[in-house]
Amino acid sequence: MSDDRFYLPPGNPDRPLQGLTVLVVEDSRFASEAIRLLSIRSGARIRRADSLAAAHRHLAVYRPSVVIVDIGLPDGSGTDLIAELARARPRVPAILGMSGDPEAEPAARAAGADAFLAKPVESLAWFQQALLAALPGGVLPSGPRAVSGDRILPDPVALADDLHHVAEMLRGDGSGARAYIAQLLSGLAISAHDPALAAAAGQLALSGAEGARRRVVDLVEERLSRAQAV
Repeated sequence: MSDDRFYLPPGNPDRPLQGLTVLVVEDSRFASEAIRLLSIRSGARIRRADSLAAAHRHLAVYRPSVVIVDIGLPDGSGTDLIAELARARPRVPAILGMSGDPEAEPAARAAGADAFLAKPVESLAWFQQALLAALPGGVLPSGPRAVSGDRILPDPVALADDLHHVAEMLRGDGSGARAYIAQLLSGLAISAHDPALAAAAGQLALSGAEGARRRVVDLVEERLSRAQAV
């Protein structure tokens, strides 16, 4: 990111993010697929990084117009990347934090985020409005814009991929990984509207007891079996 400015092409009323590039830093394929579909419907190009390290590799090559950073990542906190981006010159035009935990919003904003997306991110109108409001003035599309009531739901295959990943981590779970597994699973459950799985993830975060872990394993395996049967 050695250039001294970012190019922000104006959108249009039908595709208000036309010409923008969105980098989503998100370890869940299911959650990032939702952002991908929302971005494409809005006219934006999309790139994904699944870790802080991958995000740095992208940022060394590309100049995104918008960066959406999940707070819980496998190699650290998304707030560290938000703070780094907020300090950088030239600055990314719009930086948004994202989490299934609404209590993460103050930390994201304190680090320098312009806005915050609470999972699940499904509403096309809400997504567009959040990104447009975070961008600097002067790049908003001119003229009236129809507000879409569409909900964008990612492919269930992406959910199954995430569940397989969780299952693999659970098989090799050490005490140091438990907090990350619980965090990933909680965000995934919220995005998938699965309250039972969210509750089990919460119990896993609070307790390392075998019972809590076994409950999560059983639920993950049951949902994978259900997905394979479809």
